[in-house]
Amino acid sequence: MAISDRKAREKEDLKALILSGAKKLFVEKGIEQTTIRNIADAIDYSVGTVYVYFKDKNAIFHALHTQGFTQLGGEFKVLFHVSDPMERLRAMGRVYINFALQNPDMYDLMFNLKAPMEFLNDAKKEEWSEGKGTFGVLRTTVEQCMTDGHFKGHNLEPTAFMIWSMVHGMVSLEISKRSLGVNIQQPETIVVAAYEEFLKIMDRV
Repeated sequence: MAISDRKAREKEDLKALILSGAKKLFVEKGIEQTTIRNIADAIDYSVGTVYVYFKDKNAIFHALHTQGFTQLGGEFKVLFHVSDPMERLRAMGRVYINFALQNPDMYDLMFNLKAPMEFLNDAKKEEWSEGKGTFGVLRTTVEQCMTDGHFKGHNLEPTAFMIWSMVHGMVSLEISKRSLGVNIQQPETIVVAAYEEFLKIMDRV
């Protein structure tokens, strides 16, 4: 391996170490309580070293949020072989819910916290490419459902956005513990049960 290749590899390894340390800390301490100093201490490097790779905490969180979307996209890929778009749409919701509930801190970072979007604003980037790609998969699937005769009389983008919003709302309420304390009889299964009820409504359109 050439020296330049080795140095490039070392840089990527250190960058990955920073992200791994940051992810561990935001799960343990919470995102708001995690600082660049905490991250540097956790990986036994100086604060200056962290700043070589990331200009601030928002940049770190944006990189982590991108990792989350890569993971979610990878889980969606197993559904691409499902030829019936309505079956694929139903399965996408289940995959999305499972991802959110298995990775609540990452989900919060991807969809609820401002830090990654603030990074985009600071970088003068108008397009949220990760969100655009994920929504694009949903929109394409809904469009294929419409071609097959589903959702008659409905418009494509508002329908896709409504489906996303419904599922996002359910998992966000669960992650934030809002489903507890409102006298739901089985709060531990309410998200999955509510999604199955939502599917029954979708089957009628």
